[in-house]
Amino acid sequence: MARQAKTYFIHTFGCQSNKSDSERIAGDYEARGYAEAKDWRVCDELVVNTCAIRQSAEDRAKGFLHNVVTFFDEQNIPRPKIILTGCMTHHGHGKIYEMLPAVDEILPINEVGFNQAAVRKDSITRGGKKHAWIPISAGCNSFCTYCIVPYSRGREQSRSLESILTEVERLVGEGYQEITLLGQNVNSWGLEKLGIGFRKLMMEREDFNREDLPDNQTQYLQPNGTPPFVKLLQALSSFPQIEKIRFLTSNPWDFHDELVEEIGRNKKIDRFIHLPVQSGSNSVLYRMNRGYTRETYLDLVTKLKAVDPLITIGTDIIVGFPDETDEEFQATVELAKTVDWKVGFVAMYSPRPGTASWRIYPDNIPHTIKKQRWEVLDQIINKDNLQVRPKIV
Repeated sequence: MARQAKTYFIHTFGCQSNKSDSERIAGDYEARGYAEAKDWRVCDELVVNTCAIRQSAEDRAKGFLHNVVTFFDEQNIPRPKIILTGCMTHHGHGKIYEMLPAVDEILPINEVGFNQAAVRKDSITRGGKKHAWIPISAGCNSFCTYCIVPYSRGREQSRSLESILTEVERLVGEGYQEITLLGQNVNSWGLEKLGIGFRKLMMEREDFNREDLPDNQTQYLQPNGTPPFVKLLQALSSFPQIEKIRFLTSNPWDFHDELVEEIGRNKKIDRFIHLPVQSGSNSVLYRMNRGYTRETYLDLVTKLKAVDPLITIGTDIIVGFPDETDEEFQATVELAKTVDWKVGFVAMYSPRPGTASWRIYPDNIPHTIKKQRWEVLDQIINKDNLQVRPKIV
């Protein structure tokens, strides 16, 4: 009699990157002979892929684990092996085992690799076209003061061009027609060795000449100074079967003119660009260590719309950042009215232990004020755009 395969189930919290990670974890399980269970109540191993972008996200994961333990205790049956992964791993093994004693094993998210083909779950988009998430980098080097990602996912590492193209070749063979490139800062793909200082210099100084870069760093901009991410988009566009390319998400100070020009002439690239701003106040942006100003952000938006008037912009915004004054918030309101974002993911500031803002800034904006500011921006950006806002697959 054939031995019944062991089963796994993955419960995912968070963003598209977490969903993509879960697809790859599933691929690893199935390569080892596991079968997917229909429900976490009947699996041998339960993987909880967590988000830590805000405290509320961590609380949802904790609540889910509480429900899991309660269910198996009440049924008086052995519970599955519980494996925790995702962004909550930033707490470290000791802290996690202390606050979540039900966890049996921790899988660092930066150990989720590309050795096995991903098991893609939500592959069919509108029109019957197959869509796939494709991570092109992991981690982040930007160190925005509020963000836990560099601590939970590590320093930025780009996948090789060969690895990405091999995955796309396989997807094309399976009938996929649309792809979304994923990374904490996709347009810095291939530039992590260049260093943040040089990259900011490239964006900020009008008199900056790329030829002035040391020899060991100009290689990352060759040939003809084309940024690597633009070269990647061009290579992916050469697949005739790929009809649509999206990417998430971009930091404005790595959004080079060459990328703007490529979007304008390459109609395979989606006309919706997600471009997080976080705040419309220069003083808040400085405290966030975002590396750009509202003026440079507006200049980038103007360039994008100049190369194609059909381009629409979406964004992320944090309200209630420490010490945010009414005047600073109004600067964000004014920017929202000026840019006319078609979708905005507005979040109330949540201090994340270990980040710079958690260490040096008090969380001194009352929740009621944060909520009021959230409602103002949500009304301006999202409520007025319900009929026209693009779908982010």
